[in-house]
Amino acid sequence: MKYIINKSNNPAYNIALEAYAFRELVDEDELFILWINEPAIIIGKHQNTIQEINKEYTDANGIHVVRRLSGGGAVYHDLNNLNYTIISNKSEEGAFDFKTFSQPVIETLADLGVKAEFTGRNDLEIDGKKFCGNAQAYYKGRMMHHGCLLFDVDMTVLGNALKVSKDKIESKGVKSVRARVTNILSELPEKITVGEFSDKILDKMKETYPDMTEYVLTDNDLAKIQESYESQFNTWDWTYGAAPEYTIERNVRYPAGKITTYANVENSLIKSIKIYGDFFGVRGVEDIEELLSGTRYEYTDVLEKLKTIDTTQYFSRMTVEEVAKAIVA
Repeated sequence: MKYIINKSNNPAYNIALEAYAFRELVDEDELFILWINEPAIIIGKHQNTIQEINKEYTDANGIHVVRRLSGGGAVYHDLNNLNYTIISNKSEEGAFDFKTFSQPVIETLADLGVKAEFTGRNDLEIDGKKFCGNAQAYYKGRMMHHGCLLFDVDMTVLGNALKVSKDKIESKGVKSVRARVTNILSELPEKITVGEFSDKILDKMKETYPDMTEYVLTDNDLAKIQESYESQFNTWDWTYGAAPEYTIERNVRYPAGKITTYANVENSLIKSIKIYGDFFGVRGVEDIEELLSGTRYEYTDVLEKLKTIDTTQYFSRMTVEEVAKAIVA
């Protein structure tokens, strides 16, 4: 394993760097990156950005909005939030195994006198309060796992910037975002800075992987990352895209995640469909959207069409019947 030192605080650039390491540095079997962002909302790959954020608030407060490559839900980052990324060519060995990849964080906190544990679909918690969310992406047999650690984040801004859907709050039996999360700093017996915490995470990785060395980005690497930042990750098209104007909207939540669909239906046929949500999957839902074009807007027809492919590649831990019901009742 090798690690990359990244001192940038630009969210879109950091996503571009992460994406470059994931998709281009394929000769490196395993990579580890730590990074810190300026205030930003990071949107999951399959989400409808406008529905996830309080845009009036983010615009007024200069909060970046950036879309990442992995699935899952929207998260808030600031300069007291530490992000980590693990990239591996061994995707088949740990697909969706968040617990394994979160172990160095749990062990670091244990060294600092805090008991943390893995729980739920993809969370790390201290005394039942979430402090870390995790997500994964896959590309040509390669896996990228990343987590965002709430170290000393401004919870007021977090609550104002994110529009947490009512069904998500009700499904977890809580009344607000702030009741569900905690900062690592407030749990530490002895206080340290986010920079010191970052150093301890890197030290734990070096302890876990004694042969780990630094990968120094070349001028060519940096030029390609900059190009990716400018042409994709810092663009409106990537982050927002065209706002959907479809005739039928459905929102369905399962234990494995939420699916929101917008279907343009004419003469009982699906003319076009867009799928969003905080679900996880190995492949992009664009394949599903294309597959269903021209299908009758009936549950049995949609189910029959979905059965022609392996939907678990797109919607992890959901049955094909659940996916079909999320699209049409």
